[in-house]
Amino acid sequence: MKKLGLVGGLGPESTILYYHDLVYGVQKKTGKELFPNLSIESVNVFEALDFCKKEDYDGLTVYLMDAINNLIKSGADFIALSANTPHIVFDRLQELATVPLVSIIEATCEEAKKQNLKKLGLLGTIFTMTGDFYKKPFINAGIEIITPTAEEMDFVNYKIANELECGIVKEETLKDFQKIITRMKNEQGIEAIILGCTEIPLLLNDNVSPVPCLDTMKIHIDTLIDRILS
Repeated sequence: MKKLGLVGGLGPESTILYYHDLVYGVQKKTGKELFPNLSIESVNVFEALDFCKKEDYDGLTVYLMDAINNLIKSGADFIALSANTPHIVFDRLQELATVPLVSIIEATCEEAKKQNLKKLGLLGTIFTMTGDFYKKPFINAGIEIITPTAEEMDFVNYKIANELECGIVKEETLKDFQKIITRMKNEQGIEAIILGCTEIPLLLNDNVSPVPCLDTMKIHIDTLIDRILS
């Protein structure tokens, strides 16, 4: 098996789920009593987001490369970031890293292609929803990405930063997210919604969403399990 190095803490709630689902996912897929050898380097999500707010992508790259290099020193064969937003500098990180990085965006795009989806809604941090870095792979694959209105994006970003990143899940927040998705479905014809923040699955899933969900964390984890076992 290959050793995964995971940059976690982006934020802690999703990192916990990554760890749990990775180790038990490998065990389930192999049918053996084993857990994979992996390392987690936990960083400060708020510091990472602050680099994004300042558009200091050089600083964000250096910050994340410190974590990546620590994971490489631990013997990691490949690396993953346990969040969507830091992928804003993914290409820079891959150029600098001496081992492969596995993109959550590319993995999600591949899943959308498998499902033959053509028009998707996108929820995430303000940087994810407004940035070209997230949309580019989908556009190249002929998939249209629809984002909420400016007011809705500010609301979603606020709820991620002030509730979901801290593990706070509120029924009223779910209802507001459902309203946003319903509007996008009725007015813009989205077929599914990308949960483009690894904390959003704390709130949304196929059972409560007005349209099917592309859970980026689950898709990423499944991809990482396959890579561990390759």
